[in-house]
Amino acid sequence: MKIEIWSDIACPWCYIGKRRFEQALNQFPHRDALDIVWRSFELNPTAPARQTIPTVELLATKYRMSAEKAQTMMDHMAATGAIDGLEFRFDRSISGNTFDAHRVIHFAATVGQRAAMVERLFAAYFTEGEAMGDHHTLVRLASDIGLDAMAVRDMLSSTAHATDVRNDEARAQQFGVTGVPFFAINERYGISGAQPAAAIVEALTKAWKESASVSN
Repeated sequence: MKIEIWSDIACPWCYIGKRRFEQALNQFPHRDALDIVWRSFELNPTAPARQTIPTVELLATKYRMSAEKAQTMMDHMAATGAIDGLEFRFDRSISGNTFDAHRVIHFAATVGQRAAMVERLFAAYFTEGEAMGDHHTLVRLASDIGLDAMAVRDMLSSTAHATDVRNDEARAQQFGVTGVPFFAINERYGISGAQPAAAIVEALTKAWKESASVSN
């Protein structure tokens, strides 16, 4: 059974959704039979490689609110993440373009390290304050999971995997995906947002039973 997950590295709900999905997998007896594919999605494709404006100010401007209210939103987000074991350090976060980070994920997929790369980038962005638009940073983070630094550097210096990112985004449009995270199960069932693990297990179970009845 195929699970496609659209997410962006700079999306806090995507990180929470990833944890809840993992919790669901621990409760799903057929997890080893799942083909899980992470898909690219850019929340802000026109963003510069690295923002110099503090995240709280960016949030306040985006939603037309005061800095105090924006800070309250971030504090609430951090508290929500903590429930699922995540440490959000928005005081460290460096916003910016995530296109190259998605290219690195596709490169990691060619050597069977897609999931590890996704996890490393999430932690680096939300907890460690790393810049996702900086090539030197991306090379170092890829090296952390065992990827060849020179190969990653050469890839980033080219246009490799740019088409893969665009194809993922085009596929998202075909599914009508406008926000992330979004989980597509066997191209038939969709889960939008960071749903509780129990809801994800329910959807997986329903899709599994359906696919089993069709194959029989």
